[in-house]
Amino acid sequence: MTIEYMRRELQQRLKRNRFAHSVGVAYTAVKLAERFGVDEEKAYIAGLLHDCAREYENDEMLDQAIRWGIEINYVEREMPILLHPYIGAKMIRPIYGVRDAEIEQAIWRHTVGAIDMTPLDKIIYIADMIEPNRTYPGVEELRNLAETAELDEIMLTALSESIIFVVRKNSLVHPKTISARNFLLLQK
Repeated sequence: MTIEYMRRELQQRLKRNRFAHSVGVAYTAVKLAERFGVDEEKAYIAGLLHDCAREYENDEMLDQAIRWGIEINYVEREMPILLHPYIGAKMIRPIYGVRDAEIEQAIWRHTVGAIDMTPLDKIIYIADMIEPNRTYPGVEELRNLAETAELDEIMLTALSESIIFVVRKNSLVHPKTISARNFLLLQK
């Protein structure tokens, strides 16, 4: 299926602001991919489809995860929104015709991260945080870092900021996010 088909299908399935966010992530991912020598088409597709499962409401996420055979941990059970990347990664083949394991993995990992992330995984994670429609304290600093720093430095900062944000909300921190950050620190 073509990228234009994917765009049209996604636009029909998502709310307007979520679709705009997805397009913003796609274009941001392409810029980062160009900078870091990653396949730009894969970055665009992964960025565009990263939130495709956000067509479901929070209260539908658990049922969808079960439907797709996704294992659910205690944090995800408490915060079902964290299941959307896994559901989305499963949806891209039957609904959008994407048969690429790297794109699937980047979508799978875009919210909480993982140890040993590939450059594409990191690009989608970062693009999701800094795309032009995002407005939160510190986003400009992260955008500036994305233009000047090495990929692992940007990723480490993004993971750290994500953890700080979640802790300040007094929410559960996903163990994969902590593991991803620790993994990067150990690689230094």
